[in-house]
Amino acid sequence: MKINRRTKTIGWLLLSAVFLVTVTLWGCFWREEALITDFSRKNLPPCREYPFGTDFMGRDMFVRTIAGLSLSIRLGILTAAASAVFAGILGICGAVLGKAADSFVTFLIDLVMGIPHILLLILISYACGKGFFGVVVGITLTHWTSLARLLRGEVLQLKNSQYIQIASRLGMGKLQIAAKHMVCHLLPQFFTGLILLFPHAILHEASITFLGFGLSPEDAAMGVILSESMKYLATGKWWLALFPGGLLTITVLLFHVLGDSVCKLLDPGSAHE
Repeated sequence: MKINRRTKTIGWLLLSAVFLVTVTLWGCFWREEALITDFSRKNLPPCREYPFGTDFMGRDMFVRTIAGLSLSIRLGILTAAASAVFAGILGICGAVLGKAADSFVTFLIDLVMGIPHILLLILISYACGKGFFGVVVGITLTHWTSLARLLRGEVLQLKNSQYIQIASRLGMGKLQIAAKHMVCHLLPQFFTGLILLFPHAILHEASITFLGFGLSPEDAAMGVILSESMKYLATGKWWLALFPGGLLTITVLLFHVLGDSVCKLLDPGSAHE
C-alpha cells in the first residue's frame, strides 16, 4: 500500500518530537551528574561503560552531551518563542497602524539585518553580562527580522482583501480587525517560522559560547563542551568533539524536519503525492 505524503510527514513529525522531548527531559535529570569529576577515569576512549568516553576531568561524555543538548534545546525553545512573539507584534502592528509605524518597523528590520548577525549577537550578549540572560536577550533581539518581514508582507496583502475593507467600513478599529480577522490567517506562517527559529537559536548559542561570549564555562553546554574538546584534538582525543558535534548536528536537522513537516501539513496541496 502506497503511503501518501501527509502520512510520511506525520511520521517524521512524531519521530522528531519524541527524540527532542526525550533528550530534553533526560538531560534535565542528568544536570548534576554531568558535572561530576573523577580523575581516576580521565581521558578514557569510548567503551561499554562510557559510550562517548570521558574527558580530561573524568566526566562521562555521554551524560555531559545529553545534558548539554537538553540545555541548548530549552534555551532554543525559550529564545525562539520570545523572538517569534516579538516578530509577530512588530510585523502586525507595523503594517496595521499606518505608514509611520510601518516605516519605523521597516527601518528596524533593515537596521538589524544590516549588521553582521554574529557580531550583533556577541555585542548584545556581552552588554547584558553574558551568561544565560545575556544569551537569551541576544538571540531574542537578533532572530526576529525575517519572520517580522514575512508577517508584515502577509498583513499588507490581507489589508487589500474585500472582507477586511468591509470590516473597516463597518466601523471596526485597526487593532480589532487585526485581532479578529488577520491573526487566524497568520498562524500557519507564525508557527512555521517559530519552529524554524529553533535551529538558528541553538547553533548561535553554541557559537557564541564556543567563542567565550555565551554561557558560563561551568555549565554543561554544547558550546563549552566543543570549546574544551578543541584543546585535546591534537592529542588524539577525537571522541570529545565527534559525539557532541554529531548529536548537535542531528538535533538541528531534526528541527528543520519539524519545520518542513509543519509547512507540509499546513499546505492543502500536500495531502497526496
